[in-house]
Amino acid sequence: MISSSSIHAKTDTSLPPGSSNSKHEKSQVTTDQDAKAHSDDLEAATAQLEEVHIFKQGLHQRHIQMIALAGTIGTGLFLGSGRAIATAGPLGAFLAYSIIGLAVSSVVFGVGEMGALAPLNGGVIRYAEIFCDPALAFANGWNQVYSYAVSIPAEIVAAAVIIEFWATVNNAIWITVFAILMIVTALLFVRIYGELEFAFSMLKIMLIVGINIMALVITCGGGPNHVATGFSYWSNPGPFVQYLGISGSLGRFLGFWKTFNNALYAYSGIENITVAAAETKNPRRAIPMAARRIFIRIFLFYVLSIFMVGLVVPSNDSDLLSSTSTASQSPFVIAARNAGIKVVPSIINAVVLTSAWSSGNSSMLGGSRILFGMAVHGHAPAVFKRTNRMGIPYVAVVFFGFFMALGYMTLSSSASTVFTWLQDIVSISTLVNWICICVVYLRFLYGCKKQRIDRHKELPWAAPLQPYTTWASLAIFLLLFITGGFSTFIKGHWSTETFISSYLNLPLILVVYAGYKLTMKTRMLPLEEIPIRPFIENFRNNPEPETKRQKGLQRLNILWS
Repeated sequence: MISSSSIHAKTDTSLPPGSSNSKHEKSQVTTDQDAKAHSDDLEAATAQLEEVHIFKQGLHQRHIQMIALAGTIGTGLFLGSGRAIATAGPLGAFLAYSIIGLAVSSVVFGVGEMGALAPLNGGVIRYAEIFCDPALAFANGWNQVYSYAVSIPAEIVAAAVIIEFWATVNNAIWITVFAILMIVTALLFVRIYGELEFAFSMLKIMLIVGINIMALVITCGGGPNHVATGFSYWSNPGPFVQYLGISGSLGRFLGFWKTFNNALYAYSGIENITVAAAETKNPRRAIPMAARRIFIRIFLFYVLSIFMVGLVVPSNDSDLLSSTSTASQSPFVIAARNAGIKVVPSIINAVVLTSAWSSGNSSMLGGSRILFGMAVHGHAPAVFKRTNRMGIPYVAVVFFGFFMALGYMTLSSSASTVFTWLQDIVSISTLVNWICICVVYLRFLYGCKKQRIDRHKELPWAAPLQPYTTWASLAIFLLLFITGGFSTFIKGHWSTETFISSYLNLPLILVVYAGYKLTMKTRMLPLEEIPIRPFIENFRNNPEPETKRQKGLQRLNILWS
């Protein structure tokens, strides 16, 4: 616990020569106000950090490491990569996934630095409140709540549809089964969630390694048909694809630019390594380690996989654009089928099924913790702060459980169209969230600079290459948002759905932000008033226990050691 007396400076009551009593009184009032402001910051930071005693710290380092990894592997890779290849070609998709991977790495670095200093549940929503502006925390918080409320049933529907690969049964049955399992899992000890995600992540990693080895074998001519593809598909049909029938370099560039939407969806959720920070054991070590390794993981599991896909599947393969929603749509399955390998589809489909359910579990955890964090600051009803004896915010979990019923909309053709619109709007909320993270982190960085805080010496962990990479990422995200619906402005390609889903989210956030700001009379914290010092003092006064050094073969473990 931090002592408030540690930040109060002693006041010299003696008057300097030539000064008046009125000047002294004004100086005394200013000193008292400053001391009170520092004391308020200290008490707020202390109260916020006490929430680690409310939750059970059931997430260990290996859980955080693998959860961070699981956020980058899902249907966006197993299924969405096919659409990326078909839209942009092998080189276009490779470049798009590489650029977004680099940009989102700085987002994860920023979240990791703030999360290591202030390990609070709710992630960036809490940091926006503390380090930037309560109105921004309110607006982006409800943006995230909406996103999770729709993405959770979307993952349940995806899991139900995937089962059709083996058996055709009314999807309502599987939607109900998966929804109940997800709610029950979310209400149990967070350690159970951690173990489930750990197991699912291992399955994903093994599948990624396996399909990349398979792709390499096919490329070299080791498949049953003994045809070596090499880089032949980069020559014919070519490294890029003409988008919307527009010929020349413009058409190829537009295809490349359109694929950024696929990459954004694929990387969504990767920033949530601190969303359950208060439930993490030794967060000041586990969170920075997860952040530091995210770049190499993105390269190994995403960029490399996209590159290998481009070697084994031609961009003009008709199966890439099919909408089966099962593993038969995966480019790896298409490559295996073309090479004469028959057992791969069922294996990939089984892992994709666990990926969809795993992603739903992650969304349930993230959504409930963000809602809890908002309730702590008064941005959501206080009832969402309630936790059960296992330290789970059960009211928030039940709240998102009700929205699982949206999954039944897919059983009707007209309702399914509405549900698709909701999903499309959610996809852009990821981009808006990343923009907010960049803004909050830049405020945090310049607050440290204004208060003369040496980040590399005083903070638990300082992200490298700052603020340059964050400014670059922010510029990329803003450009992508502005141009996200460019296809609707091409003659003959207007789409109301695309326009709304591309541009509705940010204006809504701005309206909510302005409305809260005017109603609650909030202000953006001046850099010198951002309460960073109290968290540093808490970090110094509450050191985490030393961890044992890895020995022998344990040093080779790059996943969670």
